[in-house]
Amino acid sequence: MSKIGKKPIILPNGVDLKIDLPTGQEKLTVTVKGPKGELYRTISEGISVSVADGKVMVMPTQKDPAHTSIWGLERALIRNMILGVAEGFEETLELNGVGYKAVPKGTDLELNLGFSHPILFKTPEGITFKVEKNIIKINGINKELVGYVAAQIRKMKVPDPYKVHGVKYADEVIKVKAGKKAATA
Repeated sequence: MSKIGKKPIILPNGVDLKIDLPTGQEKLTVTVKGPKGELYRTISEGISVSVADGKVMVMPTQKDPAHTSIWGLERALIRNMILGVAEGFEETLELNGVGYKAVPKGTDLELNLGFSHPILFKTPEGITFKVEKNIIKINGINKELVGYVAAQIRKMKVPDPYKVHGVKYADEVIKVKAGKKAATA
C-alpha cells in the first residue's frame, strides 16, 4: 500500500478538477483549472481518480503490483498540477563569476557565462524569468517544466569545484576543493 497514494488532495478555492472518462481505447484524462492557468494530464491505466467534497482521491483499480507501484506517483503529479494552477512554482539560480550576467531579451534570456559570445536561451511557453543582479528566478505553473528549464540553464556552465564559477541553484552547496598549491604545501 502506498502511504502517499492513500492521502486525499484538498482542492483550494478557485481550482476546478475535471475528469474525462475514457470512451473505448482512450485513457483517463485529468484537467485542472485555476487562477494561474490550466494543466491536463493523461493518467496511467489501472488508476482511478474521483472528486468528492472538495477532496481528490487517487486509487488503483486492481491490486496488481504494476498498478500499485505508480499509485503514489500519479497522486503526486495531480497534486503538483493543483499547486501549480493555484500558486505556481519558482526555481532560483545564481550566477557566480566575473562578468557573468543574464539579461532578458523580450521573452528570451541572454546569458553571458564567460564564453566569447553571449548565449540566447529560448523560453518555452508557460515560463517567465525575473532577473535581479546575479539571480535568475524561473516561474511557471508546470513543476516539471520549471525544473527542466532550470537544469538546462545550469548545464550551460556547471559550477567549478575549485573557483565556484558557474550557474548554481540558490540552495545548492558547492564543496570547494583545494588546488595544487595547497596539496603540495
